[in-house]
Amino acid sequence: MASEELQKDLEEVKVLLEKATRKRVCDALMAEKSKIETEIKNKMQQKSQKKAELLDNEKPAAVVAPITTGYKVKSSNYGWDQSDKFVKIYITLSGVHQVPTENVQVHFTERSFDLLVKNLNGKSYSMIVNNLLKPIFVEGSSKKVKTDTVLILCRKKVKNTRWDYLTQLEKECKEKEKPSYDTETDSSEGLMNVLKKIYEDGDDDMKRTIDKAWVESREKQSKGDTEF
Repeated sequence: MASEELQKDLEEVKVLLEKATRKRVCDALMAEKSKIETEIKNKMQQKSQKKAELLDNEKPAAVVAPITTGYKVKSSNYGWDQSDKFVKIYITLSGVHQVPTENVQVHFTERSFDLLVKNLNGKSYSMIVNNLLKPIFVEGSSKKVKTDTVLILCRKKVKNTRWDYLTQLEKECKEKEKPSYDTETDSSEGLMNVLKKIYEDGDDDMKRTIDKAWVESREKQSKGDTEF
C-alpha cells in the first residue's frame, strides 16, 4: 500500500479514536493505529534504504559493506507496574538475555521511550511508547536485561505520585467510556462495523487483540460486572 494511502488510513483511525467511547473499541483502534504507524515507518525506511543502495552502487564494489541485519518486528507483549520512584515496563522477548548488551538500546525523552533490540534470532525488535502519562527524568531512566525480558525503568519526575495509566491516550480513551443507553444501539452498530472491517483486514496480532477484548467483555457481562 502506498505511503499516501497509509497516511489517509492513519488519519481516519485517529478520527475514529476521537469518537470511540468503549474500551474494547479503543483498544482495537489503538492497535490498528500502531500497526499503520509501523507500516509507514517501514515504508520510509525502505525508501531510505533504496536511496542508500543506489548511492552504494555508484561506489567501487570494495567499499560496499554487507547488510547483515534482519527485518524489524514491532513488540507489543508487555506489562507494567510502578513504585514511588519508577514506572516499570516489562517487555517479553524470548532469548533477549543471550544477545550482546550493546544490541539492546533504549532512547528516552521526557514523555516517551524507544526500545530497539538488534539481531535477536535474525530479527530486530522495536517498541515505541509515546505520550507517557507524566514526564520522566531522562538521566535517571534506564534498562535492565533479564531472562527473556527487557525491563524499562522510567524515573518519575514527581516521585510518590501514582500513574493510573501508562500513556495519555489510554487515559483519554478511559475517560470517554461513559454509559449511553439511549444511543448505544446506533453508535455501537457503526463502530462494530468498523471493528469488523479492521478484524477482517488485520493480521494475526490484530485479530488476537480484538478476540481477547471480546472474550474479556463477554466474561464481565456474564458475571454481571460493569466496565469502568
